Amino acid sequence: MLLLKDWKLHIIVLVFVLIGEAIGVKQFNLGVGTIALFPMLYVLIMGGIVSFPKLKWLNEGQMKKAAGILGISFLLFVAKLGSMLGPSLPKIFDAGVSLAVQEVGHVLGTIIIGLPIALLIGMKREAIGATFSIDREPNLAIISEKYGADSPEGRGALGVYICGTVFGAIYLAMLAGFLGSLGIFHPISLAMGAGVGSGSMMAAASGALAVTFPNDAEDIALFAAAANLISTILGTYLCVFFSLPVTARLYEWLEPKIGRTRKEAAK
Repeated sequence: MLLLKDWKLHIIVLVFVLIGEAIGVKQFNLGVGTIALFPMLYVLIMGGIVSFPKLKWLNEGQMKKAAGILGISFLLFVAKLGSMLGPSLPKIFDAGVSLAVQEVGHVLGTIIIGLPIALLIGMKREAIGATFSIDREPNLAIISEKYGADSPEGRGALGVYICGTVFGAIYLAMLAGFLGSLGIFHPISLAMGAGVGSGSMMAAASGALAVTFPNDAEDIALFAAAANLISTILGTYLCVFFSLPVTARLYEWLEPKIGRTRKEAAK
């Protein structure tokens, strides 16, 4: 019944998948490195185009249903990776400290770099929600519980969430493929860096790395999944007890000093 009711949505998805698979993986040599593009990127771009409101290809209800199906798809993907994690637990335990410490970079990077930039471009309390984390689903729940979904902080977090959903996977896939081609970083190190706490971003980055390092494809998937799981679990506690309070405190200290609109009002 659902298939018949939303036949247009299913046909669009099928056509996009067929087009993406037909194009296949493409690599472009930039001299200092290589960028790998693979089917998921093409489908994301095509999906973004047909979702543009003025085209009227999809209505809001169909987009919400597509988002729900996407969540189920990632659950299946993570379940598959989970079945691969068990036999490789010794390898993961050997890299346990590295997996845990990288979460510090995920948190501090958004605060130290993101918050001042947000203030300089004129954001107000939206900057707190936008920069205390990478704003995936658990982080949205934290902000909603603390400030409310319709608060300035909630709008800032939701804005980053949408940008990450639309552009995050594309950006990380291109970045991972480029860094991997440089030959500076170990593929497992890059795989752990791919686990930022977002299933779509992890899938995109680990997929690009698997293309760049085909002999390490299985280990890349394993360590990316492990890092992503740890980032989701550990990152939730860090956001509640550290990054959100610190970001709020830094905002109160920095906003009067570098906030663009505050300076203009003072003049």
